[in-house]
Amino acid sequence: MRPALILAVLDREYESTKSGHHTPVMLWGPPGVGKSQMVAQVAARHGVPVIDIRLSQMEPTDLRGIPFRVDGVVEWAVPAMLPDAGRHGAAGILFLDEITSAAPTVSAAAYQLILDRRLGEYRVPPGWAIFAAGNRQGDRGVTYSMPAPLANRFSHFEVETHLDDWVAWAYANGIDERLIAFLRFRPELLFDFDPAHNPVAFPSPRSWEFAHRALAKFMESPDLLLGGLQACVGPAAGIELKAFIDNLDSLPDIDAIVTGNPGQVPKEVDLQYAVASALVARAIRARGTPDEATVHGHILDYANRFPNREMGVMLVSDMQRAVGERLFQLPQFAQWAKNVADVMLYDVWQKPAARRAV
Repeated sequence: MRPALILAVLDREYESTKSGHHTPVMLWGPPGVGKSQMVAQVAARHGVPVIDIRLSQMEPTDLRGIPFRVDGVVEWAVPAMLPDAGRHGAAGILFLDEITSAAPTVSAAAYQLILDRRLGEYRVPPGWAIFAAGNRQGDRGVTYSMPAPLANRFSHFEVETHLDDWVAWAYANGIDERLIAFLRFRPELLFDFDPAHNPVAFPSPRSWEFAHRALAKFMESPDLLLGGLQACVGPAAGIELKAFIDNLDSLPDIDAIVTGNPGQVPKEVDLQYAVASALVARAIRARGTPDEATVHGHILDYANRFPNREMGVMLVSDMQRAVGERLFQLPQFAQWAKNVADVMLYDVWQKPAARRAV
């Protein structure tokens, strides 16, 4: 399932703790696709804490607590890491990350916590949701087969990468637009992991964020930039990204475009992707300023000028996801929509046909 839908599911599951309809959720997926980050996003959206427990680093007694004797009977000291309404708040997310890497004896200790929301006398506060995540067998991680009794205590979702979702996240989080443009140009490199070769560095949503940091750190040090990028996303993807960035010297003047003085649209497809991404970034920066409508209008005008109209559709779609539906109120949007109406209709009619073919 694509990340945008997974986020909606996690959101509903968190909200359902209020009505008592919450079901613990297990997220499956290869390393680096953003499972942990999605849980963090849901917590941030609701302004609640996340308690991240790595069962793979625990012994069964770490979860169950330490026994001690009181008046001739044994009681258990509740581990401080477990959610407590007094110390952590009435609501939050208990996140059991890397649960498939936990030894069977530890995961067995978690059975009661996950399904019954209790461990002995301890109770998970009612406002806390329980989410878990782990790699699949075959992803070359340290994993154990999930025991059926534990698996049956979750609803299961497999996380897939999706470029539009990643691009929307990237613009919202200030990722370098050159990197966004590169992945628009080479979408198959968003995630490229071959478990058979077990590479150390490989392209993934997580490692592209690392590449964004490498660009910020090493851009002014040409001798270090290529190595820094390859260290994040692997040798081949690192070289491609470096070559793409080097070629951006031929980029048109973006300031001229947003002020209504556009030059020629570049003929090279990679440069068209770079222009489109740079314009979305400018649209985001103009949001909420006195020049917002003017800048957005000039960008819509420019979207009409791409020789490949699908490029303009991609630009406006990314822009709308980044700045919102106020875009629809601009007069230039109506003109743009009229010019690409046949492209949009073709897209709508082709998708059902493709599904029938499958």
